[in-house]
Amino acid sequence: MLQSSAAPAVHALAVNLLDASSLLAAFGALGIAVVLFAETGLLVGFFLPGDSLLFTAGLLCVPGATEGPQLELYQVLPAALAGALIGAQVGFLIGRRGGRALLQRFDNKSLRHGVERAEELLARYGYGKAIVLGRFIPVVRTVLNPLCGVLEVPVRTFTLWQVVGGVVWTVGVVMAGYALGSSVPNIDRYLLPIIGLVVVVSVIPIVLELFRARRARRHGGDAR
Repeated sequence: MLQSSAAPAVHALAVNLLDASSLLAAFGALGIAVVLFAETGLLVGFFLPGDSLLFTAGLLCVPGATEGPQLELYQVLPAALAGALIGAQVGFLIGRRGGRALLQRFDNKSLRHGVERAEELLARYGYGKAIVLGRFIPVVRTVLNPLCGVLEVPVRTFTLWQVVGGVVWTVGVVMAGYALGSSVPNIDRYLLPIIGLVVVVSVIPIVLELFRARRARRHGGDAR
């Protein structure tokens, strides 16, 4: 009796936080809300798989498309929106209260680089466009919200554009997964490669930004 009752607890503890399928199988739509809240609202959540989680959730909403857990769009979409929108607003408030010292407290290379990229986006595109674009860039979407709080972006301006960006990102990625699962038979066979592709595509903006920054530094050095 003791062995059988302990088995579910061991299984729950075995959930892989970096694996979208594992998270969805263990927690369902609630897991989506929690992960997106942590990724967009708490600096410690920068490593969580937001893009692949949303895309996989969309796939799992197609009846019979995969052998994984069956999810429902009417649960997934509200959960994703709640996690992403509330998380961003909480991150903004944390940044406003904590100040720049909060961002400097984390001795993590990925976070520091994310702060640099977020500052560049804000300087280059302005508040609205930067907040929307930042949703689609891993790590940047984690640090951009508190950074906007640090920079004292007007609350109404931040709220408007984070809602726009959050809706476009969450609904767009979930529905992309749903559309693919609806149109490709036996999508389960290609699930892992597709998720891998989503991860690669989500990293492309970071790679492009790194290349652009390196080229700018090199040209700046040549000019000197």
